[in-house]
Amino acid sequence: MAREAKVNRRTRETEVRLNFNLDGQGRYKIETGIPFLDHMLSLFTLHGLFDLELFARGDLEVDFHHTVEDVGLSLGEAIRQSLGTAEGIRRFATAFIPMDEALAQVAIDISGRPLLVYQVEAKGRMRDFDMELIEVFFRALSMGGGITLHARLLYGSNLHHISEALFKALGIALAEATKIEERRKGLPSTKGVLLS
Repeated sequence: MAREAKVNRRTRETEVRLNFNLDGQGRYKIETGIPFLDHMLSLFTLHGLFDLELFARGDLEVDFHHTVEDVGLSLGEAIRQSLGTAEGIRRFATAFIPMDEALAQVAIDISGRPLLVYQVEAKGRMRDFDMELIEVFFRALSMGGGITLHARLLYGSNLHHISEALFKALGIALAEATKIEERRKGLPSTKGVLLS
């Protein structure tokens, strides 16, 4: 059974359309109007071996915040949809990813309980993209996907490297957490419920 989803989200501030395949080959076509976000989502997709087609249009003349947040919410919703009942998945995963001098960790629980713990002490801007928007994206992804998500920067100084390490770790941890465990029958929960 294909683990795919299509999401269309429209508000007065943004429009997001995407197709997502959990079991892809790392292919992407991404146009958000924010080149740095496109780059980060490309890394997430390539290293997670997902397929992602994403188009977003937003009020970028006001701020990047609305577009970043709605892209995160939409991608989270696509992850949730593509998992279906989530039967057989591993559910938990952690990835430590280096990018030159930076080392980031992302830990995931696909629990149906959205929560973000974000321990990244990195402030500043890369051209016109503010580092605080990465936290906005991670929180929105968690909310849209029903995912408990912990992101932590162990060390690093270059803002671009820190961002890359975080998005690569997110992709790799999500790929691992959503893998089907052949020995598992049913849901990975003693409650018998996930993603509700």
